[in-house]
Amino acid sequence: MRVSRRVLGAAAAAMLLSSAAACGGDDGGDDGSEPAGGGALKGTTIEVAAKWTGPEEQNFRKVLDAFAKKTGATVNYASTGENTDAFLGPRISAGNPPDVAILPQPGLMQQYAEKKQLKPLGADVVAEVDKNFAPYWKELGSSGDQTYGVMVKAAYKSILWHRPQALSDAGVQPPATWDELVKASTTLQNAGTTPFTLAAGPDDSWTLTDWFENVYLSQAGPENYDKLAEHEIKWTDPTVGKALETLAQIWGKPDFLNGGVATATKTKFDESVTQVFGQEKAAMVYGGDFAAANIATTKAKVGTDAKVFAFPKAGDTAPAILGGDVAVALKDGKGAQELMKFLASPEAGKVWAGLGGYLTPNKNVPPDAYSDPIAKQLIGQLQQAGEAARYDMSDLTPAAFGATPGDGMWEALRGFVQNPSDVEGTQKKLEAEAAEAYK
Repeated sequence: MRVSRRVLGAAAAAMLLSSAAACGGDDGGDDGSEPAGGGALKGTTIEVAAKWTGPEEQNFRKVLDAFAKKTGATVNYASTGENTDAFLGPRISAGNPPDVAILPQPGLMQQYAEKKQLKPLGADVVAEVDKNFAPYWKELGSSGDQTYGVMVKAAYKSILWHRPQALSDAGVQPPATWDELVKASTTLQNAGTTPFTLAAGPDDSWTLTDWFENVYLSQAGPENYDKLAEHEIKWTDPTVGKALETLAQIWGKPDFLNGGVATATKTKFDESVTQVFGQEKAAMVYGGDFAAANIATTKAKVGTDAKVFAFPKAGDTAPAILGGDVAVALKDGKGAQELMKFLASPEAGKVWAGLGGYLTPNKNVPPDAYSDPIAKQLIGQLQQAGEAARYDMSDLTPAAFGATPGDGMWEALRGFVQNPSDVEGTQKKLEAEAAEAYK
C-alpha cells in the first residue's frame, strides 16, 4: 500500500509546526549515558549504502564515525550513485544487500516493502521514532501496519540561493513573484551578470523536477498537485502545459543560463553550486537547504556571501516543497537495528546538524545545533508553510518515473530544457512514461 499523497495537507502543516516548534527540547539520546550495549557491537561489520558523494558523503561518514565510536562497530560506506535502485536491486536479488540503505524517496521504500525486501524496525527503534518524530514522518517510513524507515534527513526545496552582492550590484532585490524573477534575470543579464547556473546533466536533472513542482504547486494549487502525484490528472492536462510554459521563460533563454543550454545539460548539481559561489559565474542557483554543504567547499560564507530567498510565487499559492531521505534495514541482525536506532536519535541529528547542509525532522534536535544561519532561517519557513506544504512529487511517484536518471520526469524535463518550445511533446512524453510506471 503506497502512502497516500492526500496526507500532505493538514498533516504536513501539523508536522511542520510540531517538528520546528518543539525543537527546543531534548528528551534523550545525548546525555552522556553509557553507549547502547556498552560497545557490544565490537567485531560487528555493518555496510551502509547511500547516494551521497562529495561533502554530503563526508558529513554522513562523520555521523557513522560517531556511531562506530559509540558502539565499537565497524561501518563501511558504499555510494549507490544517483540511481539507488539500480545499485540495490541486483544485490537484493542476489541475496547480498547492504545492512542499511538510505533511500532518496519514500516511493522506493514502498516498492521494496511491497516486495517483502525490507526488515521491519524493532520495537525499541519504533519507540525512538515515536519519541523524536511527528506522526507524519513515521507514516512516510511505514507500509501497511509495519514501520520500515527512519526519515534521517529532511530537505526544504522551495528556495533559491543567490550571491547578495551580485543582485545588489545590478540594483535587484530578491524577487517574490515569478514575473519579478524574470524581470530580475533580465536586469542581471543587461548588467553583465548571468542570472543562473542550471544542473540539467543526465545524472542530476532531478533539480528540474523540483523547479517544476514549485511552479506547479503555486499555479495549479495543492489539490491538483495531489491529483497529479497520484496520476489522477494526466500529464497532458492544461495545468501541466501552463507550468512548462512558465518554466520556459527562464529555461528557454540561453543567455539566462551559464554556458547556455549546452553547458546546462552537462552540469552536475555540485558544479552548479560551486559555479555560483566559487567561480562567480552566475548570480543564482536552485538547490535545497542541503546546498550549504557544497557552498562550504568554497570561500563563500553561508549567511553572508550566500543567502536564500523563497521560491517566487508563480500563482496564488506560496510553494513549500519538502523532501527527505529514509533509512531502511535490508538485513536481519543487531547491527542494522542498532544503527537504525542511532539514526533516529537526537544524538545523530546533532552531529549532522553541526556540519552544515542539513535539516532534520527530528523534533528533539534544537536550533542551536545547526552550524549555519540559513538552517535556522529555514526552520522558521517550515513553521509558516501551512496547509499548502507538499512532499516532493517525484519522490512519491514510482521510481521508474520520478527517480531514474535518463528516464521518466528527469529526462523529459531535460529534453524540455533543450527544446523549450515543445510543450505538447514534452507533456506527451511525460504522460506515456507515467502511464507505464503507474501500471
